[in-house]
Amino acid sequence: MRIAVLGAGLAGVTCAWRLAKDGHEVTVVDRGETAANFTSYANAGLVAPGHAYAWSSPKAPGMLLRSLWRDDQALRFRPNLDPALWRWTVKFLLQCTSERARINTTTKVRLCLYSQQCLQAVVAETGVAYDGRGGGLLYLYRRPASFEAAVAKMAILTGEGVELQALDPAAAAAIDPALAPVAGRLAGAVFAPGDESGDSRRFTIELAKACEARGVTFRWGETVQRLAVEGDRVARVATDRGGVEADAYVLALGVYSPHLARDLGLDLPIYPVKGYSVTIPTAGGSDVPRLGGVDEDNLVAYCPMGERLRVTATAEFAGYDTSHRPSDFRYMVKTARELFPEAGDYERPDYWACLRPMTPTNIPILGRSRHRNLFLNTGHGHMGWTMACGTAEIVADAIAGRRPGIDTAGMTLPGLDLH
Repeated sequence: MRIAVLGAGLAGVTCAWRLAKDGHEVTVVDRGETAANFTSYANAGLVAPGHAYAWSSPKAPGMLLRSLWRDDQALRFRPNLDPALWRWTVKFLLQCTSERARINTTTKVRLCLYSQQCLQAVVAETGVAYDGRGGGLLYLYRRPASFEAAVAKMAILTGEGVELQALDPAAAAAIDPALAPVAGRLAGAVFAPGDESGDSRRFTIELAKACEARGVTFRWGETVQRLAVEGDRVARVATDRGGVEADAYVLALGVYSPHLARDLGLDLPIYPVKGYSVTIPTAGGSDVPRLGGVDEDNLVAYCPMGERLRVTATAEFAGYDTSHRPSDFRYMVKTARELFPEAGDYERPDYWACLRPMTPTNIPILGRSRHRNLFLNTGHGHMGWTMACGTAEIVADAIAGRRPGIDTAGMTLPGLDLH
């Protein structure tokens, strides 16, 4: 079958790889000049089933409200006149009950664990190099109350099969000696020994090369403009360089997926949530963390990648703006420097801002659409690196008519099954 994959980020390239393995003739179309040039460019790097809690939680509305006058909130609301922002925010707030947070978290962690297995299989099969690092991730808590709350809510993840351990500061420092100088400032940590990390952009670029070796065609620098429909199927994709015709199409355009779907009368509940990252060179540094993790009370993630330290923070509801200023990164750099003062050259930061394609539930939208040859692989939000290989497998199964490897309830458009 001829299949066109629209988008060459993590979601698109992993899907192209899986479809090529099934023997399909695959073409990938992307406006960038290389893979992973947008949302996947400089993300947190954490493959983290042990951190799969839904952002839409009972705490989220208060964070969004306080963010109107405070800049230290993990979730920030930046009002604008875009009606889509307000519609999406209402849907997000409706998910912020204890019951919905529990359901969404269990669905997320189920997908994350499955996807991690799929990622490990892809790495074993291809040998792609991506500064991958096993051994677990550490989730650090500075306040006793927040540590106690974290230990109490561990059950929702451990009940789904995630291994988590509550540690005192000394035990956390024993696992990662870089924490020893600051252990006295910690109340405790949660250790997820099965979690991993790595450079998602490098992974995506290397996997794209493996795709090409399998015969996948990449059409770079080509912008998808619209889908031409005939009856209940997509007939072709119009681009700024002509178009693409295929037997089936996979929509993997992240935050731009709703724009294309809207012309088909399909309302995808996806909106950009802006995130910030800074990458610090660590060559010659001392006390570089051995493992990645999250400073939970400051909501700043960190991840060692070769001779770099990636630091990420913030989820900003602010539309399609990717602009940034050095002051936007001041808080996260300060936090990283307090934890690992000698880890790298903090005077040579590389700044980045991206747009995460978020759904109100924090769960991607996968599988069949209401057009019989259009399939969805979009809405991965802040855990696209963790979820990508699993969602590729699920979408490939949907195209082939196979039963998916896990229960996909909550991952499809309402009223549509995956097979």
